[in-house]
Amino acid sequence: MSELTIGFLGAGKMATALALGFLRAGRVQADHLFASDVIPVAADTFAAATHSHILPTNRAVAEAAQVLVLAVKPDQILPALTELKTALDPQRHLLISIAAGVMLAQLEKTAPGQRFVRVMPNTPALVGASASAFALGAAATEQDGATALRLFESVGIAFAVKEKLLDAVTGLSGSGPAYAFLMIEALADGGVAVGLPREIAQKLAAQTLLGAAKMVLETSQHPGALKDAVCSPGGTTIDAVHE
Repeated sequence: MSELTIGFLGAGKMATALALGFLRAGRVQADHLFASDVIPVAADTFAAATHSHILPTNRAVAEAAQVLVLAVKPDQILPALTELKTALDPQRHLLISIAAGVMLAQLEKTAPGQRFVRVMPNTPALVGASASAFALGAAATEQDGATALRLFESVGIAFAVKEKLLDAVTGLSGSGPAYAFLMIEALADGGVAVGLPREIAQKLAAQTLLGAAKMVLETSQHPGALKDAVCSPGGTTIDAVHE
């Protein structure tokens, strides 16, 4: 996969995070990475971070790359595809959409016969800790699925699911970081309320969630069992959990 050519249509924060993950994992070389964006500062930031090629149009990206990551905003993806479809070749291109809420059927209706994969990543891709799920379109092959898996595992974990489950994925892992941030903030606020400096409280809270998550992933124990192990009879933890 080191000779794969990848193009990003849209060069925002998520595109940059994914591109950096692909580069660090050796999934693509910088010289084989391309992007376009109508916002100059986004394009410049992408280029500075990845040392890759910024091209003037989406069509130019399609001409340069085999794998096209559709990273424009959801309301822009179908117009972008409509403009681009005469430059697409299903024998050459794999199209990966990361646009939330845009169904495979909509993509396939706009660009018939193309090989699509729909992916729901999340923002921890920015630090290489994304939780992603993806579904294959009607024309996508088993090899396309393997390509998507290898790419998105380079920025975290990734699973193949049926498309009907992607809405559930959106609510769980797509929105999940916001739930975790709220919990970190609440824990830190509690620490500040009893005298801890904000910086220390926030780091303790964040590390606590990180450590708890690693225990779930690495021990394979049920979260309830891990919770019970912390809750000594009559202790402060079970008192707090009970409240």
